[in-house]
Amino acid sequence: MAKDYLLFIHGVNTRDKLEKPSYADKLFQLIQESADSSLQLEKIPLYWGDINEDAQERLRNTFKQSTAWNELWFQDFRANQLLQFAGDAALYLSRTIGSEVVQRIKEQAKEGLKGYDPNKDRLHLITHSWGTVILFDILFAKRWNYPNVPAHQDVMDIRNTLFGLSPSPYTGIELASIHTMGSPIALFSLLHVDGSTHNFQQLFEELLQNLYNIRNRQLPWLNFLHPGDPVAWPLEKLLFDSLNGETKYLDLADIVIQREDFSDFLFKMVSQKILALVHGGDAHGSYWSSKQVADTIAQTIKNEARQAKIQVSNRELISG
Repeated sequence: MAKDYLLFIHGVNTRDKLEKPSYADKLFQLIQESADSSLQLEKIPLYWGDINEDAQERLRNTFKQSTAWNELWFQDFRANQLLQFAGDAALYLSRTIGSEVVQRIKEQAKEGLKGYDPNKDRLHLITHSWGTVILFDILFAKRWNYPNVPAHQDVMDIRNTLFGLSPSPYTGIELASIHTMGSPIALFSLLHVDGSTHNFQQLFEELLQNLYNIRNRQLPWLNFLHPGDPVAWPLEKLLFDSLNGETKYLDLADIVIQREDFSDFLFKMVSQKILALVHGGDAHGSYWSSKQVADTIAQTIKNEARQAKIQVSNRELISG
């Protein structure tokens, strides 16, 4: 029986504490409840949040010792949401912290995928916030291609695990879907230009084309956005522009999470106000407990499983 591996990677929590290793438990439970009982789901939660914790805490304490700190507005937002987001970005882009994150992800992914069947099993990526940028950087950025770069071999090993990617594009597990939640990857589009070592266009297109050749269908990508999440940005138009408008290989859709706890009138009143920004951390973390997100992901997994069965049946008819 085929297995569907759900690989989770967190971003910044943007609250008073960093994410913990159990961050994906609730969402995975909701997905299981919504998925067909005939599906065999395996959870792989990647955790890297503690790598930056000491450096960020030292910086936070330094700011608070300033004589100007008590005069500033939005102290909690500055010390938590903003610092965590900007801090994770700056630290990950450094070679030292970046290589440590890569090594941690490699070890956890290798353990989670131990024993997978490359002929039957499927992989679904579920990324949150800055975790989307990290995963795309590891899988597709040119900056890891050089042998003298720290963690170069670790990145190559990770890429070899995924079917369709160089240096061994025809081995590894099949990627069946991508789900991004509260993703800021659109803000990093200026890095994805020709000549930039952060450009992911070439390898991403290679992956899409190789997957299409074996799947004969588009790869689904759902980008979830909470209306009150200041980190979430639309991807559909931007990504297709970066891929030269190519839509043959990718089925990408932006999905706005519906508000269930506010009336339409009240939500419209506060949605554009500073109060919404201050509480943006709550919105940014809400995907992990959203039934709408879970149901949509589960439906995608069920669709992919059904399409895979049809594909196998067609091959058996042709060969038999």
